[in-house]
Amino acid sequence: MRDVYPGFLQLSGFISMNLDRHTDAHKNLFKNLVKGDGDLVDKHRDFYDEYLAVMDLSAEYYLQTVDLVFVKHALPKGEMTHRGKPVDPSKITRVALMTVEGENDDISGLGQTEATHGLCSAIPDHLRVHYVQKGVGHYGVFNGSRFKSEIVPRISDFMVSSAIAKPALAVAAE
Repeated sequence: MRDVYPGFLQLSGFISMNLDRHTDAHKNLFKNLVKGDGDLVDKHRDFYDEYLAVMDLSAEYYLQTVDLVFVKHALPKGEMTHRGKPVDPSKITRVALMTVEGENDDISGLGQTEATHGLCSAIPDHLRVHYVQKGVGHYGVFNGSRFKSEIVPRISDFMVSSAIAKPALAVAAE
C-alpha cells in the first residue's frame, strides 16, 4: 500500500511526446494487416510488446530522482551524496568510459550524457569515447535495429579496445 508513480502514467507521458509517430505506426499496422505483410506486423508487435511493458515506480524513488537529478542538478554541482558520503566522479580513474546518445532524443538532450566526460575528468583520454547515433530517439539508444546493428558493435569494439581498463558504459538517463 505504498505510494507509486503508476506505469500507465509514465507510458501516457512517453506516448504523448510522440503522439503523431505512434498514431502513424498504428495506421501502418492496419495497412500491413490488410496487405498481409506478416513481417512488418510482427516487427510492430515486437516493438510495442516491449515499449508498453512499464512498471510502477515507488513514489519516494521517483520524486527523489527527479529532485536530485533534474531539479537540483546535485551530481554536477558536487552536492550528491551516497550513504552520507559525497559522490565525486572526478575520483574515477580505473575504468574506461563510453557514452551514447541518440540524435533525436526527446528526453535526454544532446550533450547531457556527453557531460559525463567532464565530470569524470581523471579518466585518461584514450579510455573515453562519445558516440551519437544518427536517426534514433531515446528508445532507439537502448533497443531496436540500429541499437543492434550500429550501437552494440561500437560498444563491443570499445570494450575490446579498452580491455586494459574495466569498461563502464553510460547511456542517456531514463
